Order: sequence, then structure tokens, then C-alpha cells
Amino acid sequence: MKTINEYKQDILTDRVLVIACLSAVLGLAGCQQEGTAEKAGKKIDRAAENAEQKVEQVTEQANKKIEGAKESVIDKAETTGEYIDDSVITTKVKAAILGDSTLRASHIEVTTVKGVVKLSGTVDSEQGIGRAIELAKGQENVKSVQSELIVNVSSPSK
Repeated sequence: MKTINEYKQDILTDRVLVIACLSAVLGLAGCQQEGTAEKAGKKIDRAAENAEQKVEQVTEQANKKIEGAKESVIDKAETTGEYIDDSVITTKVKAAILGDSTLRASHIEVTTVKGVVKLSGTVDSEQGIGRAIELAKGQENVKSVQSELIVNVSSPSK
């Protein structure tokens, strides 16, 4: 028969052995390869990150294209506005020349580009050139006036 000390020693030995086995089992369980669920989860996480990056890239590209389109529309609107302004200036200058008694008989062509009025054609005198330039400069939004007007000198009759 075993003594109490031997009995306690056997129990202690069994406990140490059980603890060692449990430690080994837990250690091996920690080293176990990933299961399919863990692998699938990681793949989903990577796919989500990639999708997020792609969305950010596409959004950035779309914003750049929108900005470019906006600038293009603004440029075209400004060009259209200039064209309308130029045609209004041309009309006002022509009306002023036709309304002036000294220039009615003259043949003056008026063109306007970006606010610069160009007068060309013939007038009866030097004063007519000055008067046409004066009338053109007096119109709203005229930046400058270029004159290619010439005095029509009639040859004397024989």
C-alpha cells in the first residue's frame, strides 16, 4: 500500500503531465494553419481595399474631367460673349456713322474684334476721317479704333 506522500506525489505527477499535455495541445493549436474561413476573410478585405482605391482613382479622374469641361464651357461662353459684344459695337458704330450728316454719303465698313474697331473705306474729306474715328471711339466697350479710311478724290471733269 502506498503512503500518503506517495499518493500525493502521484497526483502531482499526473497534474504536471496533464498541464504539459494541455500546453503542447494549445501550442500546436496556435500554430495550426489558417482555415478556409480566415483565408476568405482576408481575400474579401483585400478586395474591398482594392475596390476603394479604384473608386478613389476613378473619382479623381472624373473630377479632373469635370473641371476641364467646366473650363471649356467658360472659355466658349466668354468667346460667345465677345462675339456678341463685338457685333453690338459694330452695329452701334454703323448706326452712329449713318446718323451723322457729314458721313452719310461715305462708304465705310466697320468690323470689330475683341473691342477693337476697324474702319475702312472712303470718305469725302480729312474731317470725315476724324469724325468717323470720333464716333467710333464714343461707343460703349470700344477699346481702340484702327482707321484705314481714305479720302476719295474725284478727278475734275473736262
